[in-house]
Amino acid sequence: MKAAEIREMSDEQLQLTLDETCDRLFRLRMQAQTERLDAPSELRHHRKLVARIKTVQRARELEKQAKEAAAG
Repeated sequence: MKAAEIREMSDEQLQLTLDETCDRLFRLRMQAQTERLDAPSELRHHRKLVARIKTVQRARELEKQAKEAAAG
C-alpha cells in the first residue's frame, strides 16, 4: 500500500487498517519465533506499513491542533 493510498483513507479506515496490520505483524513475529517463515520480508513490509499509517495519523492530529490554535 502506497503512502498516497493511505492519505486518501478516512480516519476510521486508517484505524481499522492499523489494527489489522498490527495483528498480522504480531502473528508473523510469533510464527518467526516458533517456525520458519515463508516470506521473511513480510515482517519488514508490515512494520513499514504501521509506520506509514501512524505518520499520517499524527500529521492529521497536528493539522487539527494548528487549526484549533488559529481559530482560538
